[in-house]
Amino acid sequence: MTETARFDRPARLLHWTMAGLILAMLLIGVAMVTSLADYGALVALHRPLGILILLLAGLRLANRRRHAPPPLPADLPGWQKRAAHGSHILLYGLMLAMPLIGWAMLSAARYPVVLAGPLVLPPILPQDPMLYAALRRVHTALAYGLFAVILAHLAAALLHALVRRDGVFASMAPWRSAAPDAAPPGPPHRSLESLIRSP
Repeated sequence: MTETARFDRPARLLHWTMAGLILAMLLIGVAMVTSLADYGALVALHRPLGILILLLAGLRLANRRRHAPPPLPADLPGWQKRAAHGSHILLYGLMLAMPLIGWAMLSAARYPVVLAGPLVLPPILPQDPMLYAALRRVHTALAYGLFAVILAHLAAALLHALVRRDGVFASMAPWRSAAPDAAPPGPPHRSLESLIRSP
């Protein structure tokens, strides 16, 4: 049995690190809407995490250009291959666009993007309340879109892992899938004739 082709180690590390960060960001976003008491603390956490996701998405994209991902199974239907490629393009686009639009939105409102201590990002847009309101709506809509794409991505991963078992999930798994052990050596095969003649 040949070993399943896998994403390289940086790609797997970036994938699972970003999965945790994006999940945390979505939960923080929900909490920001539902909890006014902790709004300030959640926003202070939301902004640097978003910039970190932007940086990691750029690194991941650069790594993907240098190290091509493993090919999809040859027997995968064409529409599923096209859906996989399309969802990856959409996912990368959202991972880059969401933080940038958030940064632009805060810039338009002249809210500081504090990363840590005195480290503050400069504004990338002029102050404009109307622009802030428009970007806020776009940021919220893209957040729902990102959530939907992640659900579709998760469903596809489970399909490959539990139903098709074609190695696609194993190619990105943080652990190395153990190859099935070879059958233990049994007694030497003897023909029926030799068994009859044996004492």
